[in-house]
Amino acid sequence: MDQTFAAEVDAQFIGRVSPTAPRIQAGGHPCQGIYWTPKGRRPSSALIATHYNVDFTEHYAAPYFARRGFGFLGWNTRYRGAEDQFILEHALIDIAVGVRWLREEAGAERVVILGNSGGGSLMGAYQAEAIAPTLSGNLKGAGAEALAALPRADLYVSLNAHKGRPEVLTDWMDASAVDEFDPTKTDPALDPFDPAHGPPYSLAFITRYRAAQRARNQRITDWAKAELARLNAAGVPDALFPLYRVWADLRFMDPAIDPSDRPCPGCYRGHPREANKFPGIGRANSLKTWLSMWSLETSKCQGGAQLAKFDLPALVVQSTADMGVFPCDAKAIFEAVASKDKRLEMIPGAHYFEDSEAHREAMADLVSGWIRERG
Repeated sequence: MDQTFAAEVDAQFIGRVSPTAPRIQAGGHPCQGIYWTPKGRRPSSALIATHYNVDFTEHYAAPYFARRGFGFLGWNTRYRGAEDQFILEHALIDIAVGVRWLREEAGAERVVILGNSGGGSLMGAYQAEAIAPTLSGNLKGAGAEALAALPRADLYVSLNAHKGRPEVLTDWMDASAVDEFDPTKTDPALDPFDPAHGPPYSLAFITRYRAAQRARNQRITDWAKAELARLNAAGVPDALFPLYRVWADLRFMDPAIDPSDRPCPGCYRGHPREANKFPGIGRANSLKTWLSMWSLETSKCQGGAQLAKFDLPALVVQSTADMGVFPCDAKAIFEAVASKDKRLEMIPGAHYFEDSEAHREAMADLVSGWIRERG
């Protein structure tokens, strides 16, 4: 633990099995987390944060909320570090293990779901499924029973969250890629790094580029479905494939598109021209994972449809210097939330507020105050 918080915060490791995943023979639990609490106290309200594959046990915000009197469960599903195997239904079941632990063992009377970064749409999907189950028919036995009875949270906070897993990947895709298995091949007419196209980019180029990004996502989906059918017919359940060139959102290069305080050019991995040469998000997938997580056609990891089911108070917080989540993304999330009690706040800071201790404190004050206002 950071010694800055050691005198004020306790941190407890939690490991639990899942209804659809036992403890592995080496000893690891499929569901793991660290529960952060104010020193020597048992808080009545607690947050839980989970991501598709990033380890959130030591989430940067955890000690900030614990210091303000809340519990904070940084929770991991079985897919931590294993994004290429992700299946939404099992991830939701694993999140439910954490929510139940908070209520039944930690004594939390009120649970707040924190959807941070890529975890925003995942936690949104969890709460939506808890409100109106639709996925239980995809599993059998214990899995179906668990999906049909996910415990609901009481409040929802979207913090610098992407609209959805398929949406963010598609927005970041290099539309000029023409061969998914050869990252050197490019359609020059769509090359975002050709100075002849910009920045600044014309509206006509932006329109063609965005359409080509969606077409690329659909091409991969069409291939994945056909390849999965071919393999299944031969008795092979699934296969892995790579994904290249996904750091090429035009907003990374052109600050006039969706203006904000972000450094530009820039993305989470540095200069987009160089970052785009390296594997990024979605760098490896099974065919089933692509269809479950990344496909615009088939994935349930898209925010809009899930947030439309919401009936609980919701807070959407977006930092203005974020290089990967933009003002229009936060506004789209806010508009999609069906809750009557909802609020949108734009505040200073980078994606994880790593640019300023003051920005982290201000974010924690804002969210903590909103939670307290609701009882």
